[in-house]
Amino acid sequence: MSTDTAGTAGPAEQPAGTVERRREQRGWYFYDFACSVYSTSVLTVFLGPYLTSIAKAAADGDGFVHPLGIPVRAGSLFAYAVSVSIVVAVVVMPVVGAAADRTGRKKPLLAAAAYTGATATACMFFLDGHRYLLGAFLLIVANASISVSMALYNAYLPQIATPDERDAVSSRGWAFGYTSGAFVLVLNLVLYTGHDSFGLSESDAVRICIASAGVWWGAFSLVPLRRLRDRRVAPGGAGAVGSGWRQLRATLRDMRRHPLTLSFLLAYLVYNDGIQTVISQASLYGSEELGLDQTTLITAVLLVQVLAVAGALGMGRLARLYGAKRTILGSLAVWTLILASAYVLPAGAPVFFYALAAAIGLVLGGSQALSRSLFSHLVPRGKEAEYFSAYEMSDRGLSWLGPLVFGLGYQLTGSYRDAIMSLVIFFALGSVLLARVPVRAAVAAAGNPVPERI
Repeated sequence: MSTDTAGTAGPAEQPAGTVERRREQRGWYFYDFACSVYSTSVLTVFLGPYLTSIAKAAADGDGFVHPLGIPVRAGSLFAYAVSVSIVVAVVVMPVVGAAADRTGRKKPLLAAAAYTGATATACMFFLDGHRYLLGAFLLIVANASISVSMALYNAYLPQIATPDERDAVSSRGWAFGYTSGAFVLVLNLVLYTGHDSFGLSESDAVRICIASAGVWWGAFSLVPLRRLRDRRVAPGGAGAVGSGWRQLRATLRDMRRHPLTLSFLLAYLVYNDGIQTVISQASLYGSEELGLDQTTLITAVLLVQVLAVAGALGMGRLARLYGAKRTILGSLAVWTLILASAYVLPAGAPVFFYALAAAIGLVLGGSQALSRSLFSHLVPRGKEAEYFSAYEMSDRGLSWLGPLVFGLGYQLTGSYRDAIMSLVIFFALGSVLLARVPVRAAVAAAGNPVPERI
């Protein structure tokens, strides 16, 4: 299989006319709307504390559980499961991306990944008692699935938006996601705080909130699957399924021809590892280290969702004025201050936790949306799914080190404060690496038109 032919696209790969392009963009936004509820309600709010409580109930007298005979502190199980899920995604994503570009059929693969993840999330309703192994397994499946689906989803961006539209389109996608996350969190808050009046136990309410995210994910995935269209690819080469690993090697060889694109991916890998770890471990930190109740955590994350919509759109406007790279660098400085503040945050003080949540909300959506749109300029045309698989590996798939470091920090010290401080290095080093990337030269080297501001 030749690197030159793999993923080569014909003229249909160009963004469509204005009416068709707008229709696809509106459909594309809805996948963020569908799957962000998993990231918000399940990964960020409910599952970490709930799975930890199940693991603690099953732990021995020293506070350890023993999956596969391995001693694991119950409080570290969630972080380790997130880390394992990401390793699984690393194995799967490049092959799926290569298959998508070889066949031009991203949509069936997106559907398979979306509904695998949605089903695993809905099955979390059955977590109770001492079923921490089932919880860890379902978390691994759901988290790996969302990583694979997001790689395919992101690969549509260069095909449905012109270069000058991408910052805005990407930011709107994140805004749609945070809007749905906020709406569902309001429903979760009503159900959780009023569970007695609904005749439910606290555990039942949590399991319903988690499982409903899977139902939401599956239901609203129908919109992008109806609106998005697959593009034709040039004929030639072996079938994608049988040659996935050969295609992966070809993709990696091809990426070596674009060292500036790789430089950006390295920077993104580092700083986004910090972002993803903060997102996935925030509720665990709030409940276990700061002693905050579930209602406080839900309302804090709801505040993040509401402000993240404004943050994503506002940082999109800043990018038009100052360029995406400078805006991202500014957001990373804020992330560093957020972690330093979290370390000294007093326990049992929800007001300070809300202030921290507000700061996270203002930078979260924008830093992720602008990173996605900036990378879309660095992808050679016709290889979107392959390169966005590598991007998603940086986004989720290679973000195993942060949760692992966080889990080890707690395992070794028994303090979540010590664990949270380890994440500062990800933002500091990521900022240095990003500052060294000449993005205009990188866009030109990928063979793409250079926007006026980037």
